[in-house]
Amino acid sequence: MRKIDELLSEYGESHQNSTNKAIHWICVPAIFFSIVGLIWSIPSGFLHSNLSVSPYANWATIILVLVLAYYIALSWSLALGMAAFSVLCLFLANQLAAIGIAPLWQLSLGIFVIAWIGQFYGHKVEGKKPSFLKDIQFLMIGPAWLMHFIYKKIGIPY
Repeated sequence: MRKIDELLSEYGESHQNSTNKAIHWICVPAIFFSIVGLIWSIPSGFLHSNLSVSPYANWATIILVLVLAYYIALSWSLALGMAAFSVLCLFLANQLAAIGIAPLWQLSLGIFVIAWIGQFYGHKVEGKKPSFLKDIQFLMIGPAWLMHFIYKKIGIPY
């Protein structure tokens, strides 16, 4: 069995309850986005003044490249889906930062807190602890677990 199959299966063991699953469909992407937004908010002047990079490069882009390397090691197919979702998160972070409703870090922090409250409520309903309490890498498997369901639905092998 491939490592990704083992990880998805183990993650799925504590995500059987339909309410918990529904909460995860909302909260896992929200947490992923909020982390992108928080990292996006770290000043990136150092990158631009010292590395001759694109003016659109920021810490979130760099971190996401590293995150995608992890996904590539597990599954090229899932990594492509996660890359697309990552680009969407970068786009949304850029748009929210440009609109200026509130500082992006504040919006992201609010989303982060609310989404984690939802996650823990879902696991209370499930009656099982979140997988990441057993192994921290399950924080990265959660988004891939959702992506693999999307792939199954549309017939893409993962």
